Amino acid sequence: MPPPRVIKLLVISDIICPWCYIGQREMERAIEMCKDSPIQVEIEYRPYKIYPSLKDGQFLEKRQWYESRFGREKVETMESMAVARAQQLGIQIKYLDGIITQTTLAHRLLLKAWKLGGQAKQQALLTALFKGYFECLINIGDTDALADAAVTAKLMSREEAVKFLESDECLDEVETMMTEARRKGVNGVPFVVIDGKWAVSGGQTAEVYTQIFRKLAQCEISTPQPTPMPTASAAPPATGGVAVTA
Repeated sequence: MPPPRVIKLLVISDIICPWCYIGQREMERAIEMCKDSPIQVEIEYRPYKIYPSLKDGQFLEKRQWYESRFGREKVETMESMAVARAQQLGIQIKYLDGIITQTTLAHRLLLKAWKLGGQAKQQALLTALFKGYFECLINIGDTDALADAAVTAKLMSREEAVKFLESDECLDEVETMMTEARRKGVNGVPFVVIDGKWAVSGGQTAEVYTQIFRKLAQCEISTPQPTPMPTASAAPPATGGVAVTA
């Protein structure tokens, strides 16, 4: 039996993006739906700042900021769309409750998780962060809250997490990754790069990813240029996504 087709995904996202949370769940569904296919999906999450001008330690009241930016009527539509999709996936997001804070600390911790335990540790931490922010309304910029998430994900002890977060470790790497993403034209998340060749943007469904994975599974492993997948501009219409700067 030939080895499985390894599909490498770089997922550029931000923890305070509801469509990134939804996208993570859709990706998990797609992988489960393809469990009988000859593929192995490897996922690495990369950092992005939806609000690049927001200073570390600064925060905005989410409902107030959204309504002042988009207007109440549009915000209600945005909320109903995201909440409905989330409920279909078994998650209960609180779209307009809580605060918006900068996510540099959380991204540093996610990169550390990748270095310590690869995909398994990073995914466990990301799940804890998404759930904490959207369901439990934690302050994603707070050291203590992030340390608790690190413990929940079995990444490190609380003391180790606090020590890491109070240092500058991984800071330069995270900033470089975010700068590189914008330089390459990423202006909204989630944004998924497949095998370094194709990109899919927005809140795609598990069915879309399943089609891509199965198409790639049919390609010869030694083939250097398989049939291109949809690019961001040609991908099926996304039902969500966040492209906001402040």
